Amino acid sequence: MRAETLLNACVLLALAAVPLWAWVADEPFTITLATRLAILALAGVGLNLALGLGGLVSLGHAVFFGIGGYAMGVLASHAQSYTPLTDWPVLIEGTKSMPVIWLVAMGASGLAALAIGALSLRTSGVYFIMITLAFGQMFYYFAISWPAYGGEDGLSIYVRNGFPGLNTLDPIQFFALCYAILALALWAMARLMRSAFGLALVAARQNAARVEAVGIAPYRLRLVAFVLSGMITGLAGALFADLNRFVSPVMFSWQTSGEIIVFVILGGVARLYGPVVGAAVFVLLEHFLGGLSEFWHIWLGAVLLGVVLFARGGIIGLVVGREVRRD
Repeated sequence: MRAETLLNACVLLALAAVPLWAWVADEPFTITLATRLAILALAGVGLNLALGLGGLVSLGHAVFFGIGGYAMGVLASHAQSYTPLTDWPVLIEGTKSMPVIWLVAMGASGLAALAIGALSLRTSGVYFIMITLAFGQMFYYFAISWPAYGGEDGLSIYVRNGFPGLNTLDPIQFFALCYAILALALWAMARLMRSAFGLALVAARQNAARVEAVGIAPYRLRLVAFVLSGMITGLAGALFADLNRFVSPVMFSWQTSGEIIVFVILGGVARLYGPVVGAAVFVLLEHFLGGLSEFWHIWLGAVLLGVVLFARGGIIGLVVGREVRRD
C-alpha cells in the first residue's frame, strides 16, 4: 500500500473516530466542529477539481458556496412561513427536504458556474482571477441589497431541514450525513482523476496547445470541470447553511473564496485528500487559537507561508514525499 493511500485512509478514519468519541463522551460541540470540517472539506474538494486538475485559480468560488446556502435559506424560509415563492417567474413551494434542497442548490450553482465559466474561461492567468473575483463581489452586493431575505443582516432558519430516516437535529446523525457526502465526493473525485476526462484536463493544464493539436478542446474541458466544481461547492454551501441554520452575504465574500483556496494549498494542490487535511488545519487553528486572540489569522498565515516555501506538495506532500499524485 502506497504511503499516500495509507495516509488518506488514516485521515478518513480519524475524521470519523473523533465525532464517535465525542458522542460517547457527550461532547456535542466537538461533533459540530467535525461536521463543519467535513463541509468545508467538501467545498475544498469542489475547488480542487478546478484548481488542482484544471489549474484554474478562482477567487469567485464563494459565488457557488453562497448560492447553495441561499438556495437552502430561501426554500426553508418559505417552508417555515408556509408561503410560496411568488416573487419568481414561476410559483415555487418552499421545502424542508434536504435532498430537494441539494438538487436545487447544485442545479443553481451549476447554471451560475456555466454562465460565469463561459465568460471567464475566455481569459487566463490574472485576468481569469480578477473576473471570477468580480463576479463574486457582484453576488455579494446583490445579497446585501436583497431585503426580502435579510439583506446584510442575513436570514435565520429556525428548524433544521430533514432527511428521510434521520433526525438531523441530532449532531452525530447530521455529521454522519455530511461525512457520507464527503466520502462520496472523494470517491467520485478519485474516479474522475483516473478517467480519460481527468487525464485530458491535467494535460490541458500542462500544455493546452498539445491537447488542442490532438483534437481536444481545452476550453470545453475546463468549462465542464468548472461547472462540476461549482456544483460540489454549491452542495457544500447548502450543508453549511443547514449546519448554522443561517445564511448571510458573507458566504459570497472574497474572504470565503480565499479560505477555500487556503484549504487546497495547505493540504496539497491536486492531492485527493488535500482539502480534507487543509480544512482540518484551518478549523483546528481557528478553534484553539481563535479563543486566545482575534488575530489568530497571523498564525494561519505563518503556516501557509511555511507550506508554500518548504512543502510545495502541501502537508500531504511533506509527509509522503515525492510520490506521484495518483490515488
